[in-house]
Amino acid sequence: MEKYECPCGYVYDPEEGDAEQGIESGTAFADLPDDWVCPKCQAEKEHFYQV
Repeated sequence: MEKYECPCGYVYDPEEGDAEQGIESGTAFADLPDDWVCPKCQAEKEHFYQV
């Protein structure tokens, strides 16, 4: 699964998920809820780019 990076430098890694926001490991970026935001800067998904 691809990793996605926020302009602030946070990288969403699907193998790790986002425990702080209740996202389980193994969750692809495309499967994140529409209201999910960067845990560091609160940027919306549309601002992330594939790395």
